[in-house]
Amino acid sequence: MVSGAERREGIVERIRSSKSPVSGKVLAQAYDVSRQVIVQDIALIRAAGYDIISTNRGYILNAPFAVSRIFKVCHTDEELENELCAIVDLGGRIVNVMVNHRVYGHMEADLHINSRQQVIEFMKDIRNGKSSPLKNITSNYHYHKVEADSEEILDTIEEMLCSKGYLID
Repeated sequence: MVSGAERREGIVERIRSSKSPVSGKVLAQAYDVSRQVIVQDIALIRAAGYDIISTNRGYILNAPFAVSRIFKVCHTDEELENELCAIVDLGGRIVNVMVNHRVYGHMEADLHINSRQQVIEFMKDIRNGKSSPLKNITSNYHYHKVEADSEEILDTIEEMLCSKGYLID
């Protein structure tokens, strides 16, 4: 059984990779859910920042071509803002944060941080005590899925993370 988050990620990838609109009926059959569940998923996907367009033939994603890479990193809470700003300043979009906990297993949270302003808002929420960074449950080790417009941008981000000592092999 696929979780809702995994299903939504799959829906985005399916729509993104399709050369034609993907109907709600096709998505519902692919994930063995009702058409109404797909409509709710599309609403959540849109709320997460994806520009999904409904046409009379199905859903399309109005987005430029993007590539992504997962980076394994480790840093302190004090270095968090520096890490996030450096990624977005180089043209990266921080899709999520993931950890692999030895007891709880794989955990992830969508971030969709695309700008320095979004980093500032995220850090304000952290500093106000709304929650603590997910990385804290795994001794600062975590992963980020980062999107960019080219592999070259991702290479530059990787070099920067390495030079700052954040990147882990």
